[in-house]
Amino acid sequence: MITQGWIKIAVSASIAMFVASLVAIPWLIIRMPEDYFQGRKRHLSKTRNYHPVIYLAIRIVKNLVGAVFLVMGIAMLVLPGQGILTILIGLSMMDFPGKYRLERYIVSRKPVRKAIQWIRKKAHKAPLLFDD
Repeated sequence: MITQGWIKIAVSASIAMFVASLVAIPWLIIRMPEDYFQGRKRHLSKTRNYHPVIYLAIRIVKNLVGAVFLVMGIAMLVLPGQGILTILIGLSMMDFPGKYRLERYIVSRKPVRKAIQWIRKKAHKAPLLFDD
């Protein structure tokens, strides 16, 4: 049986995810290089030149943060928030086989692409370039 405590926790988590998505998603979209989705292969990371231990630490943290965004995005499909965009950001932060192809598929959806370009335009950033 659901208690008042669990309901308060769920509502608080939903509000926190909504606020986090409103801040983090635009920030991450703005930071994307405009040519991120051009080409068939993913660009190499700029962090590859760092010391191997630092590079590994960055990858671990990036994957953990990406997993949190992915879970938050899935939750936001039924809770308030930008679910699809949050899932896209989470996937873009994680490393897994076929990731780039999946990102390109999601961004090829017209509503997603329109939202991303709108965010970049409001930040006075160049629009993302795509291979259509």
